[in-house]
Amino acid sequence: MANDVAEILDAQAGLPFYQPQHREVELFDYAYRNQLPMLLKGPTGCGKTRFVEHMAARLGRPLYTVACHDDLTAADLVGRHLIGDGATYWNDGPLTRAVREGAICYLDEVVEARKDTTVVLHPLSDNRRILPIERTGELLHAPPEFMLVVSYNPGYQNLLKGMKPSTRQRFVSMRFDFPEPQLERDIVMRETGIDRATAERLVHLAHSLRALKDHDLEESASTRLLIYTARLIRDGFDALEACRAALIEPLSDDEPTVEALMEVVQANFG
Repeated sequence: MANDVAEILDAQAGLPFYQPQHREVELFDYAYRNQLPMLLKGPTGCGKTRFVEHMAARLGRPLYTVACHDDLTAADLVGRHLIGDGATYWNDGPLTRAVREGAICYLDEVVEARKDTTVVLHPLSDNRRILPIERTGELLHAPPEFMLVVSYNPGYQNLLKGMKPSTRQRFVSMRFDFPEPQLERDIVMRETGIDRATAERLVHLAHSLRALKDHDLEESASTRLLIYTARLIRDGFDALEACRAALIEPLSDDEPTVEALMEVVQANFG
């Protein structure tokens, strides 16, 4: 009942839908009020990005989201000099804009960025809360409204890509996982408008596939993929083919593995 009331209030306030699993909303509120940076850990597609979008809207702060990748440099975050109309001018990066505006800056899959990029975050993620801009000589002091949030998938960590303990210990950390079956069913229904019975079958299928993760799959069947699949089925696409296209094919490029996974789908939808 409490979750239903919270959902109604969020909808009335125009907030992006997010279904809490534990006390993550409360913890984020406390971290924000105490000017603490936050680290979100969890598998791909479990709701980390939606959670940040929800919290930014809830707090009434602008949100700058950066999808980190191998080629992301410190300049991509902080900014660089550009040439235009015969003159050189400085262009702020998303991190700098967030600091100036007192926004929330969210670095998604931060371990994918180059190692030297995380060095830029260190003075912002401790008690100094400053951003030195070497190329302009500026030293920005983050206002109380600014918050740094980063995320990564611990399942992808290896010797080459992982967050250093010295960096990890600068953040308040929160672990995410896929929702419990009943909650995940409600999320799929809320996001897609699909009927309860089909949502339950999809969630059951997802749990069957997740049991195979450590054996045959690099990644689990995510809640995001369940939502994609449910939308196709809701609009009349064949259920088996929807599962193949939106749930199974994204999990593997190996054809025998895909066919083996489709046997699991047929056992649930056949």
